[in-house]
Amino acid sequence: MASISRRLLLQSRQCPSRIRCRPSPRHTTQWQRPISTTPARCANKDTKEDSTTVADSKAPEKAIEKSKKNGSLSAEEKEASMLSSLKSALSELDPEVVQDAIRKGKRGIPFAKDFDLEKDEDWDIEEDDKRKAAMGFWAEGEESMGPDEDYFGDDLTSHGHGELQQHRELREYARLIAWELPLLSQLARPFEPPTAATPFRFRYTSYLGESHPAANKVVVEFSPSDLSLTAPQVSKLIKLAGPRYNPSTSIVKLSCEKFDTQAQNKRFLGETISGMLEESKKGDMFEDVPFDFRHHTPKKRFEFPKEWVLTKERKQYLEEKRQKVAQIEDQRLHNGKLVDGKTVIDTSLPFMEQAQPEPVMVGGPRGKQLR
Repeated sequence: MASISRRLLLQSRQCPSRIRCRPSPRHTTQWQRPISTTPARCANKDTKEDSTTVADSKAPEKAIEKSKKNGSLSAEEKEASMLSSLKSALSELDPEVVQDAIRKGKRGIPFAKDFDLEKDEDWDIEEDDKRKAAMGFWAEGEESMGPDEDYFGDDLTSHGHGELQQHRELREYARLIAWELPLLSQLARPFEPPTAATPFRFRYTSYLGESHPAANKVVVEFSPSDLSLTAPQVSKLIKLAGPRYNPSTSIVKLSCEKFDTQAQNKRFLGETISGMLEESKKGDMFEDVPFDFRHHTPKKRFEFPKEWVLTKERKQYLEEKRQKVAQIEDQRLHNGKLVDGKTVIDTSLPFMEQAQPEPVMVGGPRGKQLR
C-alpha cells in the first residue's frame, strides 16, 4: 500500500471532475413551487384506444407549439395582444367591475378618485424632507412643514412677535366687549326676592381655568326666624347651632368640604339641617338653658357727631368767625401789636455783646508735662 504522503500527491494531480450540463427539455415543464412537497406533474403515457382515459389525455406537444407561436409573432399580432391586455386592464378599473368582484368574493381593484389632478403643478412629486430622513424613526407621523422661507435679516425679534401677539389678544377682547357683551342683556332676568319657600342660600366657589381643592366646598346660610317654627323651637334651634349662629345678623352658617364633589357636600348639609329641624320640634325645649354667645364679639360702630355736620347755619357761622379773626390780625399788624420775628431779630442784633471765645486746654504726650 502506498503511504499517506504519496496518496495525497496523487490526489492533488488528478483533474477536477467536470459538472455535467443539464439536458435541454424536449417539452415545457409545468411551473413548480420552489418549496413544496407536491411532486412535479408529467405527461401521461400513451394509452390504449379502448381505454376511458383517451379523451382526457393531452399530449405535451400542444404547449410546445404555443410557445413556438408566441416566439414567432409578427408586429401586428404583438400590437393586437398589447391592446387586448390594455383593454382588459382598463376594464378592471371600472367601479362596476370592482363592485361585482367584491360581491362575488373576489379581490377587486379599488377605483381611484378624489385626486383633483387638473393643473400641471398637481403632477409634481414633492421631495421628502432631508431632516426627517436623517431623524429616522422619531420623525414618523409628523406633518411636512415644507421648506423654510429665506431669511433676509429684516424680521422682528421674539420679543417683538410677543408684543404683536399680546396686541392681537387685546384687540380680540376689545371686539368681544364691543359686539358680544351687549348681547348679554337679552339674557337678563328681573330680580326676584327670596320667598318663604326658599329660606336657604347656598354659596359655591369656582376657580376659572384650574382645579382647586376648595372648589368642592359648599356653604349654606339661613335665618331661624324664616322657618315655620314656634318661638321655643327657634330658641332650641339657635342653641343647637351653637357657635354657627351670629346674633348680630340672626343667621346660621354651615359649611362642608369633606367630600369630593359639591353634590355630596350639599346633600350632607341638607341632611344636617333636616336633623336639626327634627330635634328642635321634639323632646325637651331647653328653656332653662341660657344662650351662649361668647363666640361672637360685636363690633363697635361709631356714628358721626351731629354737631359736625356741615349745615347751612354752621357754614355761615364758620365764615363769620374766619372774618372776625382776619380783622383782628389786620388791626394788630397796623397798630404794631403783632409780634414779627424778623423785625425783632434785626433790632436786637446790634445791641448784643460779642461772645468771647472759650479757652480750650490742650494736653501733651502721655507722661510729660507742658512748660
